[in-house]
Amino acid sequence: MAKIFSLFSNDLAIDLGTANTLIYIKGQGMVVSEPSIVAINKITNQVEAVGKRAKEMLGRTPGNIVAIRPMRDGVIANFEAAEKMLQYFIGKAHNGKTWASPRVIIGIPSEITQVERRAVEDSAHRAKASEVYLVEEAVCAAIGAGLPITEPGGNMIVDIGGGTTDIAVVSLSGIVYAKSLRVAGNAMDEAITQYIKKKHNLLIGERTAENIKIDLGSAYPLTEPLSRSVSGRNLIEGIPKTITITDDEVREALADCTLSIIDAVRVALEKIPPELAADIIDRGIVLSGGGALIRNLDKRLSIETGLPVTVAEDPLSCVVRGAGEMLSDFELLKRVKWENRMVAVA
Repeated sequence: MAKIFSLFSNDLAIDLGTANTLIYIKGQGMVVSEPSIVAINKITNQVEAVGKRAKEMLGRTPGNIVAIRPMRDGVIANFEAAEKMLQYFIGKAHNGKTWASPRVIIGIPSEITQVERRAVEDSAHRAKASEVYLVEEAVCAAIGAGLPITEPGGNMIVDIGGGTTDIAVVSLSGIVYAKSLRVAGNAMDEAITQYIKKKHNLLIGERTAENIKIDLGSAYPLTEPLSRSVSGRNLIEGIPKTITITDDEVREALADCTLSIIDAVRVALEKIPPELAADIIDRGIVLSGGGALIRNLDKRLSIETGLPVTVAEDPLSCVVRGAGEMLSDFELLKRVKWENRMVAVA
């Protein structure tokens, strides 16, 4: 029956991210872009909300409802919730058709284990996908950013998502070097939370930390200073309090995360063949993912490496757009999967 229903279902490309899930339909473009969050009633075990509605519940739910993130560090942490979330998003992409059984391409971090890969595949199949193809996020991001990965030349992509930062050098459709660093957007949010807690004795929520990162986050001094008010609970007095925080403070909070990403890029540049290094000198490094929107991160990385660094157009959707392009070119999908399988065996 799944094979029959797949004939009447749209093929999907999915960026199953730690922070957000994006879905692309062949011929239609991106149709779903929502937070990877599920609100579940602990008494009935029923899903109360998924995506944007569930995110609004973070930190505000009664005792019988819990809002959780099924993904952690780019992999599935809660199998049941991930399955329900995928089923909801696939149904939404098909306008509520519960019988849809599409072929699916999913972007995954470069260094996840076989067990973690199987968890993603099983969740997608249980969410009624007829066929599931897993492709490294960095390759998808490179395709989505418009890099010529099928040519004999080095293309370096740094995809900074919610749970992982994937660094890869791609040539002739294959991965020459790949590193998945579990320091990304969520780690930045946690760093901001801990910094404000230690310096200002103020406890803030997850959503507040994310908003601070978006409004004030930077990796290199700004030409015009920024500041904003932040509300939370004073840890000494135990009452709500509002303070003002500046971009200098946020940059200090993010310093360790930024340095970890820069160091990982340096290691990648040291380990690739010299011919590909020469290509990257000419072509530069491309940043994608939500973390690429951190102010002046490209400038800081360029100063640290001495290479040109650019931010991809619409960096948030690079992975899903790259996977979407493979929906229309299954020969490219087969070539990418075969080349990277050979790299893994080697």
